[in-house]
Amino acid sequence: MYETYKDYEKLSPLVRELSWTHNVIILHHTQTIEEKEFYLKSCISERWSRRELERQIDSSLYERFMLSKKTDKLVPHTKEKNALAHFKDEYVLDFLGLKDEFSEEHLRKAVVANLKQFFLEFGRYFTFVGDEYRITVGNEDYRVDLLFYHRLLRCLVAVELKIGKFKPEYIGKMQFYLSALDEKVKIKEENPSVGLILCKSKNEEVVKIALSKTVSPIKVAAYRTKIIDRKLLKKKLQSLPLLENCKREGE
Repeated sequence: MYETYKDYEKLSPLVRELSWTHNVIILHHTQTIEEKEFYLKSCISERWSRRELERQIDSSLYERFMLSKKTDKLVPHTKEKNALAHFKDEYVLDFLGLKDEFSEEHLRKAVVANLKQFFLEFGRYFTFVGDEYRITVGNEDYRVDLLFYHRLLRCLVAVELKIGKFKPEYIGKMQFYLSALDEKVKIKEENPSVGLILCKSKNEEVVKIALSKTVSPIKVAAYRTKIIDRKLLKKKLQSLPLLENCKREGE
């Protein structure tokens, strides 16, 4: 499908909201109109710096987002009331410098040691609260791997790190942490806490059933410690009807 003048014309209002440098990066490092629109809108909503924009393109954010099985919108961050709309289905943690084999403790320490790069991947609205954050319930201490505060959502975000595939029992543990945070840590003006479980891999059907009866907002996301070849992702994306479906929904 060839790009027309009208295709570029609809991007004009977005282009005017960004710097010349941002526009040049998007123009020269993206191919389709849909991809350009994706990064233009994301830049505006997330206020990415030049470095942040380059990282998101290099990590194939557009391709990863469009390949998500739950995707039904073009832009990743929306103004929906649903807090989970602000979290990705997959994160790229190549900046951690981890070896092929690592423990959950190594993963947690690597994130804490690379918080600046972590925020480039997770978003500028996160504020770090602590690692192995202690919550005392019934005279026993429980520890959340990582605890953040999301300034836009105005809520605590508990992150649990797993080095293997997702297991249903992770949901019960996270639900307990969120309930404890809401009762013992959250202040009155804040919104209910959100949970993010990061696993090396996940089965969508298992995740769907595990989350079907949960009360608190919990997101299960996968992570990669190495960047996938962008050409391979593009080839995979082009082989699916997802892109055309999303285009029709946006019309």
